[in-house]
Amino acid sequence: MKLILTAAVDHLGIAGDIVEVKDGYGRNYLLPRGYAIRWTRGAEKQIQGITRARDARTVRDNEHAVALRAQLEGLSVELAARSAGEGKLFGAVKAADIAAAIKKAGGPAVDKRAVKIAKPIKTVGEHKVGVKLTDAVTAHLPVKVVAA
Repeated sequence: MKLILTAAVDHLGIAGDIVEVKDGYGRNYLLPRGYAIRWTRGAEKQIQGITRARDARTVRDNEHAVALRAQLEGLSVELAARSAGEGKLFGAVKAADIAAAIKKAGGPAVDKRAVKIAKPIKTVGEHKVGVKLTDAVTAHLPVKVVAA
């Protein structure tokens, strides 16, 4: 199935790209969520509009992303989680928990899909977490997990 992406999709492409995907993936995931539209000759003109808008946004987004990275890296993020006596957590800290903690600490609203955790956080202490702002800009901030 040939589709035109309207939003960035991990491991597939960015808005304006023409991609070839399996029918089920396109029909059941990309199209219902609005990440893509069907490719037609008429939609080819829409691609040009999407890419022009993307190119204009890229410079502004990168400058804004650098400012957000400085703001995020200056934050002191603390997250309370239930733990056993020896510092192990019941479960793991999820990306949504970290996004909420960033917002609570006075940072910008961050999408949970932008939060990148290298390995599962299952202990109390300080951990490094990445926040992907754009393809070129990623903020790395410390998250302190404390026992609740």
